[in-house]
Amino acid sequence: MDFSHTPVLLKETVSALSIKPDGIYVDVTAGGGGHSSAILEKLGANGSLICVDRDPDAVEVLKNRFSSDSRVAVIHRNFSEIKNILCDLKSDGVDGILADLGVSSHQLDTPERGFSFHSDAPLDMRMSREGITAAQFVNTLPEAELARIIFEYGEEKFSRSIARNIVKARQDKPLETTLELAEIIKASVPAAVRREGHPARKTFQALRIAVNGELDMLPGALKDMFFSLNTGGILAVISFHSLEDRIVKRAFSSFCTGCTCPPDFPICVCGKTPAGKQGKTFTADERELGENNRSRSAKLRTVKRL
Repeated sequence: MDFSHTPVLLKETVSALSIKPDGIYVDVTAGGGGHSSAILEKLGANGSLICVDRDPDAVEVLKNRFSSDSRVAVIHRNFSEIKNILCDLKSDGVDGILADLGVSSHQLDTPERGFSFHSDAPLDMRMSREGITAAQFVNTLPEAELARIIFEYGEEKFSRSIARNIVKARQDKPLETTLELAEIIKASVPAAVRREGHPARKTFQALRIAVNGELDMLPGALKDMFFSLNTGGILAVISFHSLEDRIVKRAFSSFCTGCTCPPDFPICVCGKTPAGKQGKTFTADERELGENNRSRSAKLRTVKRL
C-alpha cells in the first residue's frame, strides 16, 4: 500500500525534540513514517521508537517500513490512549513525544476515504475506519446541531444556511457522496465567497473533526503526553488550524504556570511551581511553503518537562 505523506516542519521538529541516541521517543500520529524515520536516524542502537496511529492503513505501512528494525514498536491505537500504551509496553517514561494533528496526505488523496471535496466518493472521513461516518452525521443530526458543528469546528459564518440546505436536500434522498455535499455547500454561500476559494473547505473540516472526535480528546491527551515525559523530555505538537492551536497553547501554558496565589498575598501559599518550560513556536519557511502547500497553516509548539 502506498501511504505517501510529506512531513511538515520536519527539520524544526527533529531539532526541537533534542533527540538523545539512547532515548525513548513516541510518534503518536506516525502516519506514513516520515517524522518517525527522521527521529530513527538520530537514535543509536540502544534507542527506541514507538509509532502509534489510529488508521489501519498507516499501521500496515509502518509495520512494513520498520519491520526489520528492532528499535521500533508499531501500535494500532488512538493517541488519547498514550498512558495505557506506555503501561502495556512497561515504559515508566519517555524522552520525547510528537503529535502531528493534521489529516495525512494519504487520507486526503485517497478518494474512497471521503475526506476531500475534490473527488466524488462515499462521504466517510473516519480516520480509524470505525464508528459513525460523515454521511450518517449529515443525514441524521438535527439542523441546529449541524449548524453548531459547522460554526464551531469550521468557523463558518454561513453555517445556518448550509445546515438548512443539507436538511432540505436529505428529505428527498440521503446524502451519500462528497460531491453531493460540496454542491449543497456551494449553493448555500454567496457568489463572492465562492470566488475566494472552495466554499466546502470549512464545512468538511468541521465534519472531519466531529466524526473523529479530534478536539474532544485533545486536552486530556496533551496532559497525558506531557506527564508521560521524563524530566527534560520534550512534547512537540504540530497543529493546522486555530481551534487545535488554541487548545495546545492553553495546555502548554497550564503546564508552565507556577504560583497561582492572588497578587496581594505577601508570600506564596499554594506551593505550585512550573512543571514545564515552553520552547519557540515554528511555522513553515518560504522554501517549505513553496514545496508543500499543506504546510501553510502548520504551527509547531514545544514544551519541556522540568
